[in-house]
Amino acid sequence: MTGTKFEVRLTQGAEDDLEQIHSWLAEQRAADDADALLDMFSQVLAGLQEFPMRVTVPKELDALGIREFRQVLLHHYRVIYRVMGAAVYILIIADGRRDMQALLERRLLGR
Repeated sequence: MTGTKFEVRLTQGAEDDLEQIHSWLAEQRAADDADALLDMFSQVLAGLQEFPMRVTVPKELDALGIREFRQVLLHHYRVIYRVMGAAVYILIIADGRRDMQALLERRLLGR
């Protein structure tokens, strides 16, 4: 262990993603379930402070030869991020059952 701590930052897009996930779950199930999921996301993000490179490259990007993005999974959700310097930028938090290829191309590659 190096002792280095990375700063985890959510982009506006990731904040919007979390808000939408929370709202949907609160409406469809219960506010307590939505709050519990946010707590789990917080734990996942905290883990990225120490070991952001320990997880995989999204397979959709890896197939294109793009390896600077990483992902961590929480249930069926995917947290997509990029490490730059001493910071981890959370870019997307999405249900992995979506059309991830289109989402990644649109939000990360600007296509």
